[in-house]
Amino acid sequence: MTAYSILDLSPIVEGSTAATSLQNSLALAQHAERIGYMRYWVAEHHNMPGVASAATSVVIGHIAGGTSSIRVGAGGIMLPNHSPLVIAEHFGTLETLYPNRIDLGLGRAPGTDGATARALRRSLSHSDQFPEDIVELQQYFQDSTSVTKPIRAVPGEGTKVPLWILGSSLYGAQLAAHLGLPYAFASHFAPDTLAQAAQVYRDNFQPSAQLEKPYFMFSVNVFAADSDEEAQYIRSSHLQGFANVTSGRPSLLPRPVKDIESVLDRATLARVNHSLRCGASGGPEKVYRELTELINTYKPNEIIINSPIHNHDARLRSYRIAAEVVNDVNQV
Repeated sequence: MTAYSILDLSPIVEGSTAATSLQNSLALAQHAERIGYMRYWVAEHHNMPGVASAATSVVIGHIAGGTSSIRVGAGGIMLPNHSPLVIAEHFGTLETLYPNRIDLGLGRAPGTDGATARALRRSLSHSDQFPEDIVELQQYFQDSTSVTKPIRAVPGEGTKVPLWILGSSLYGAQLAAHLGLPYAFASHFAPDTLAQAAQVYRDNFQPSAQLEKPYFMFSVNVFAADSDEEAQYIRSSHLQGFANVTSGRPSLLPRPVKDIESVLDRATLARVNHSLRCGASGGPEKVYRELTELINTYKPNEIIINSPIHNHDARLRSYRIAAEVVNDVNQV
């Protein structure tokens, strides 16, 4: 049985605003809750004109406050950008407000360029302390009776917010296994070591107070529509946007185009398609075949679906089709 969830960067699309993007994210979360998605994660990125989720903790509160049962969290918080104490207080507050619904996924990358990382942190001298920062964060979430703490996170102490390790390399897999935490692999943009990372994580997992057995999730790009042609059309926005980001020209999420080769040269398109190949795109039957192959190959406990689509109604439709497909896969 494969659970299914949503990864949302709250895309700001051409012709719209950040305010509309955040309203659309809430509407999508409410839609997801109605149709059976397990969790709704937003991600921390900075200095990105097409991403409205930079203040990730605030957006999580916005989503959790407008829903009632779906888990809401970070996919993820880029921990080197922050003090562990501040994150413990933020997520301890969220867990206090929305009990048993908050997840905290942790990433090692800055989620931005080098100059912006310096503006966030003022100094990069402690950027290599990711494992130590996670352990410090875990301590803040423990009960006060379990350990003597000169510094306490209030709220936060005793909330035991579940932590996840996020990654796109073997480093994250090894760390998640060592700490006994669930692991989410960022295959929606970096799928090259997906199989190896899953194996490393499962083979080296050490049980912890949070988790007895490995729990593996990977991200997939899904563009589902009533026809293969329509899916190709709505996917063209993501291809353009990813090409812009990886070329050092981040942009609003572009409008879709009928002929992607009219806006991206063949070399760029080949590079982008290679990076974004972990996914499914098409009408229901094609999406079913492609998701079935991915699930059967990697055997995840859960998939988290990334679908940056310019038109909000088309995005809602895509996530509905994806949910129906995964439910069909689970029944086989």
